[in-house]
Amino acid sequence: MCYIRMMLQDGLLVPQAIAKPRSFVGLMALYESNYLRLQQLIPDLNRLDGYYRSRVAGDCDLHLEILERSRYTITFSLSYFFVEEGLRIADPDIRIRVYLDGKLAEAMRFGGDHRHAELRRLRRAHRHELDKRWQRNIVLNKWLDFLMDHGHLILER
Repeated sequence: MCYIRMMLQDGLLVPQAIAKPRSFVGLMALYESNYLRLQQLIPDLNRLDGYYRSRVAGDCDLHLEILERSRYTITFSLSYFFVEEGLRIADPDIRIRVYLDGKLAEAMRFGGDHRHAELRRLRRAHRHELDKRWQRNIVLNKWLDFLMDHGHLILER
């Protein structure tokens, strides 16, 4: 019983070493953090195939589409959609690859001029000190937090 309590408490420990930004180790830690956030947002990602939507009051609909699946990876898009001049525009237009065996998630592409104020702010805040890979993945990490804070959860079509 005491051993189980110690294991549960270990999960609450804050790591003493923080990975150096823009280092390989730091980037892998960011990918791991993205994966953990995606698990909360999309609990059944391993079983999903096709197109899904999450609706919550006070926020845009969140759209997910599985683009590619292999034994060890899943690639999907995650975005809001806006209609402008009769055109449906994805914003943000994020393509994410999940590495199932490594429990990592990487933002492969992050396109578009963002209509969402928080995404514009995050992109501006990180544009000078981070290279493209860091920028994409930090913005993904923060956006996933934002989506969960607003109650998004993708469970069914």
